[in-house]
Amino acid sequence: MQLTHYTDYGLRVLIFLSEQDATQRFTITEIADHFGIPRNHLVKVVHQLSTLKHVDATRGRNGGIRLGRHANEICVGNIIREMEATLDIVDCNKPGACPLLPECRLKGILNKASNAFLKTLDQYTIADLTSKARPC
Repeated sequence: MQLTHYTDYGLRVLIFLSEQDATQRFTITEIADHFGIPRNHLVKVVHQLSTLKHVDATRGRNGGIRLGRHANEICVGNIIREMEATLDIVDCNKPGACPLLPECRLKGILNKASNAFLKTLDQYTIADLTSKARPC
């Protein structure tokens, strides 16, 4: 399974913010420059993270973003579920996608593997991914 850049950027933003002073705010431009990623793409990522309450975003002259909750409360598995449009490894139901249906068992096996992947990530929080990792 490969995550989209969108999810990768979301995780990077959360990790970056979790390593900063909780009272400090950063602009999207500062974060985009720090990682060398497109600002316009990051705007969409931060908007979704804000909608999900993972970041606190304030507009205006003294605005910026910071974590919306403690890094120990942000589950990596949930972030991936929330950020990815689909977690299906293959799309067997698309018209004309596969002449092997309904006998093929590949999709079930891949779904099982995907669930195991997410179950592993559910054991970690953003705090676990930082240089300041500490137990919950």
